[in-house]
Amino acid sequence: MSPDATPDPYDDPVRFGQRVQIYRNRRGMTREQLAGLLGHHESWVKKVESGTLKIPRLPDLFRIAEALRVRRLNDLVGEIAGEPDIDLFTGPGHAKLPAVRAALDAFPFTADRPAPSTTYLRAALNSAWAARHSSPNHRAVLGDLLPGLIRDAQLAVRQADTAAQRRAAQALLSEVYSLTQFFVAYQPDAALLWRVAERSMIAAQESEDPHAIGIAAWLSAQAHRDSGPGHYDAADVVTMEALRLLEPTLVEDAPVEVQAIVGALKFEAGYTAARRTDSGTAWGWWDRADAVAQRLPADYFHPVTSFSRAVMGAHGVTVAVELRNGSESARQANRAAADVIRSRPRRARHRIEQARAYYLDGQYETALTTLEQAHEAAPETVRYNGYARRMVLEEAEARSPERRRRAARLAVDIGMLAA
Repeated sequence: MSPDATPDPYDDPVRFGQRVQIYRNRRGMTREQLAGLLGHHESWVKKVESGTLKIPRLPDLFRIAEALRVRRLNDLVGEIAGEPDIDLFTGPGHAKLPAVRAALDAFPFTADRPAPSTTYLRAALNSAWAARHSSPNHRAVLGDLLPGLIRDAQLAVRQADTAAQRRAAQALLSEVYSLTQFFVAYQPDAALLWRVAERSMIAAQESEDPHAIGIAAWLSAQAHRDSGPGHYDAADVVTMEALRLLEPTLVEDAPVEVQAIVGALKFEAGYTAARRTDSGTAWGWWDRADAVAQRLPADYFHPVTSFSRAVMGAHGVTVAVELRNGSESARQANRAAADVIRSRPRRARHRIEQARAYYLDGQYETALTTLEQAHEAAPETVRYNGYARRMVLEEAEARSPERRRRAARLAVDIGMLAA
């Protein structure tokens, strides 16, 4: 190993504080940035890393893991003999992941059947998006649909006769990969997620279709941002490049789906700014996204991003939560209705963000109730969401017996504890 390489925490037994420092450096984060995310002074982080402070209480431990995007709690505290791994941000591998991965690994260089028409593929994709939004267990539904969709869309590109047909097929293939990204996200195969995101972007660029490019950029920005602070700049580059391409197309009669993807990208810029705790920039982009939403038809709902007038309240909660403002987060959570969000997984995600808001504000009972509502809307969303898993684990150690009981029941329901 090069002497300049970042050490692996498992090369030698290391202290908790050293592990924090290693993962902070890997994320490209300063002590000041980490301290801001944790609500502590920079000197507190320095004391933790130097070993002056020992392993902190469980709530702080979970917050450190969340801020550093450490997947396994054991990566911070070390392996404990006889104790299971506690995976915080990666959900369990779905039973249908191998079939989806196999479809992605195979390419139709030869085929013994004709490719379906783009009209058929468009209808199949529309049905798949509708099934995802209406299902409480959307990964199970997508796991059945995706292998066939992937193979059919790849065939359509391979067998296209004209340049125009090939561009149309590439746009559909890009969207199939975007749908796939929703399935593979937060599962234990980060390399597969990046492969899907890159394929989606390449196919979108080949299609020259503004809407397809916008969707691929929207998901690519999320993949970069979720990789940690060291990738925030890359998320911004993708978002801004897509906006520079798409905004000039927003003439008076621009397709509503292109208007919506521009609005979704503007919110993504705000989301990344909120992760940086840049309040003014975050809320400024939220305002720009809201201005786009207000120009959309009142009942419009983007089939991929869920962007709409109704979702802007949920986006407000996310910005406030990422800025770590407890009182403002709770205020946004109280005013943002969930029942107006038509997508079940998106509604559950909003409930999780509301729970984070109440948790920040010290309203632990309300946070638990909201997590239970999220589980009712879409159990798989809770099962694969790191924030929800962290709150459930933290509440399992609460002083209140009732909160511990409810948290334990929810942990069983989402598969974190055996029944």
